[in-house]
Amino acid sequence: MLRKVTYILLFVPSLIFAQYPFQDSNLSTEDRVEDLIGRLSTDEKIDQLMNDAPAIERLGIPKYNWWNESLHGVARAGYATVFPQSISIAASWNKDLVYDVATTISDEARAKYHEYQRRDQHDIYQGLTMWSPNINIFRDPRWGRGHETYGEDPYLTGQLGMNYVKGLQGDNDKYFKVVATAKHYAVHSGPEVSRHVFDANPSQRDLWETYLPAFRTLVKEGNVQSVMTAYNRIWGEPASSNTYLFEVLRDYWEFDGYVVSDCGAINDIWEDHKTSKNAATASALALEKGTDLNCGDTYKALKQAVKEGEISEEKIDIALRRLFMARFKLGMFDNNAEVPYAQIPYAQVNNSTHQALARKAARESVVLLKNDNQILPISKDINRVAVIGPNADNVQSLWGNYNGTPKNAVTILQGIKNKLSPEVEILYEEGTPIASEIPSMSTIPSIYFENSEGKQGLDAFYYDNKDWEGEALFSRIDDNIDFIWDINPPDPRLALQNYSVKWEGFIKVPVSGTYYFSDWGKPYLDFKIGDTIGGGKHKHHPSLNPKEMKLEAGKKYPITVKYSNLYGNAEASMKWSRPNSSSKDNAVKIAEQSDIVVLALGLNERLEGEEMSVEVEGFSRGDRTSLDLPKNQVDLMKAVVATGKPVVLVLINGSALSINYANENVDGILTAGYPGEQGGNAIADVLFGDYNPAGRLPVTYYKSTDQLPDFEDYDMEGRTYRYFGGDPLYTFGHGLSYTSFKYSGLKITNIDINDELTFSVNVTNTGDYDGDEVVQLYFKDEKASTPRPIVQLAAFKRIHLKKGETKQVNLSIKPSQLALINAKDKLVIEPGWFSIYVGGKLPEIGRKSNEFLKDRFKIKGEDIPVNY
Repeated sequence: MLRKVTYILLFVPSLIFAQYPFQDSNLSTEDRVEDLIGRLSTDEKIDQLMNDAPAIERLGIPKYNWWNESLHGVARAGYATVFPQSISIAASWNKDLVYDVATTISDEARAKYHEYQRRDQHDIYQGLTMWSPNINIFRDPRWGRGHETYGEDPYLTGQLGMNYVKGLQGDNDKYFKVVATAKHYAVHSGPEVSRHVFDANPSQRDLWETYLPAFRTLVKEGNVQSVMTAYNRIWGEPASSNTYLFEVLRDYWEFDGYVVSDCGAINDIWEDHKTSKNAATASALALEKGTDLNCGDTYKALKQAVKEGEISEEKIDIALRRLFMARFKLGMFDNNAEVPYAQIPYAQVNNSTHQALARKAARESVVLLKNDNQILPISKDINRVAVIGPNADNVQSLWGNYNGTPKNAVTILQGIKNKLSPEVEILYEEGTPIASEIPSMSTIPSIYFENSEGKQGLDAFYYDNKDWEGEALFSRIDDNIDFIWDINPPDPRLALQNYSVKWEGFIKVPVSGTYYFSDWGKPYLDFKIGDTIGGGKHKHHPSLNPKEMKLEAGKKYPITVKYSNLYGNAEASMKWSRPNSSSKDNAVKIAEQSDIVVLALGLNERLEGEEMSVEVEGFSRGDRTSLDLPKNQVDLMKAVVATGKPVVLVLINGSALSINYANENVDGILTAGYPGEQGGNAIADVLFGDYNPAGRLPVTYYKSTDQLPDFEDYDMEGRTYRYFGGDPLYTFGHGLSYTSFKYSGLKITNIDINDELTFSVNVTNTGDYDGDEVVQLYFKDEKASTPRPIVQLAAFKRIHLKKGETKQVNLSIKPSQLALINAKDKLVIEPGWFSIYVGGKLPEIGRKSNEFLKDRFKIKGEDIPVNY
């Protein structure tokens, strides 16, 4: 029972004296939630079940938007530290590093949230409920969103994801720092083009042994407070209303947090999947099954569903209870003085300590794929270096998607310049764009703009509304359009989220030819040049669809650019690509003049990502149709290699690449993934020997798509290192070092099926460099009753060893990791022999090797049931 207390409401900055019981922080969270829910009308309750939840002013409840992103840094909210993309940091195989990065991200998220609160801002990307991590299994390298994940292995994904969640949510007994969200539940990994209509039909074996383990780990061990449903159907039922998946989540795993739909997924139930007749029935079904929060506004139809008796108010209360429990546990209704995380200052955002951690994370994520003839590390005493390629000086290629805005991003070119003495000559040429059909974009210089009075620059009009209405509050001449205002308006006379800007004038081009123009506006920017219109939609992927124009030198073309600020993050930039801006011939020329070439190739978010519109050779709608580098990049590589100069290939990429030519013809190859804002410094650290690389691939690199099953087939047979019987280009777990390691003394120290299985091994650094080693333990079920993985990862640990040093490494396996789905679809541990393999790489089953150790143990008795 609630205490009967007389409440008086007084408002003092940052201090609330309670008028209602739900405002009394001395009460239990459960009592406060019940009091609040009891004061809401049915319509008010339903309005709170959508991500853009309106204020309830009569109760003093502010508006709250549940949508925020933090995949590898606080995203879409102005300046923030941009860490390596998820697939990149997964290559570190370092659980502690992932935890530290997530802790830093949540520091910045808290600092930003409270700064927004001080400014009375309550909009999208300003809250404390983070829609990450993405723990889907990267089962097929063609999936364009795979770089948002931690790779192809369920155990590695679960361990890294769990540490990410713990770092985000904090360790306070009363309050969550932020809320993490495990997504996308479940069986979701492309294709992007059909995700709204696709029906995945995995076997029980694949469901429980591949697609669900990471989610189970985050729920049962990570205490994740939110789960996001996928778009697709599973066994005929949409994920947001899937009976079996919710039974697993709520009953088997006892998840007590809230479930949010992916954005628009409730609408998909009836419009795309057509498993419900209209929005009301779809909404009622999703809420009934367990989707508490709708990203979108389809749940407005719950008002109709209530009237028609399709859903009860009791069910609405259940969802609302889960949602408000989260908000209360985040301290949103308490005095800031009571919430320790509210004390994090805004100065934490992208500070030097966080930038140093970004550099550390990027270094640990570099994977050295090949180092023939010890071409690496490169001597700093070199005379001339050629830095060539579309990813050499491309900031956008550093960050992947769902990114924040880096304040001091360091490209590969800049990192090399930072590393070497001024006496070393560094030559640069892009050589070719990222793909032939995707021109490289740069900011339009001021010299090519002219205002209405013939002066350099553009006439700029700043409005105190979002829609360029009425007379501008003020005007001026802006040299060009290249602004990052962060979370501030351009001028103190303007209010955040309530201003717009218009630039007008003329553009003159230096040479005649074909130009491409693109907006780079967040949240909204459009443009008109002559009769060509571009931009103009709310986008997360700026500069993806440049407009082509044939222009003549000596002519002036009218230009109008319009920007509107809809939420805090504010960027406005006009970019172009000039004719013949990339020159392969010049790249070859500077290669010939140099002592060594650093060739920076690969991909970026303009080619692979979420439900994109791009259609170029090898890429379709964000997914990939080929694993090869774009042909123009291969042509550039062949031309540079043909010079005979030593070449080191640096790959910037979010998914596996079939770099067969490079593997045969280039001595040094490394991949940095999408390394984040400090990527250039980190890569230079590795190239020139100031850091000894130890990253390991979290995915298999295949030689071609010919080695893969059909993309839409969710059966795991023939996929990932666990079921692929072919000859890959590079294996899962592969990664070289500048030093060497020897393993010895493998011991099975405990086999307790009721507790854990423990092992120890000695690792010695036998080379000439200090360095990290990633110790990997795999097991193989020697005689299972149903098909099993060829081998599977069961434990890992990243350690540091000085040259000549030996360490004993202790590893453990939970007995449940040995479980399988038997012929009766039961999850059990079967008795029998298990082989274990320990080393710094994936074991080569059936081949003799001195690089890993092997032993066996036996489980006796009968089948042992395991809790799902």
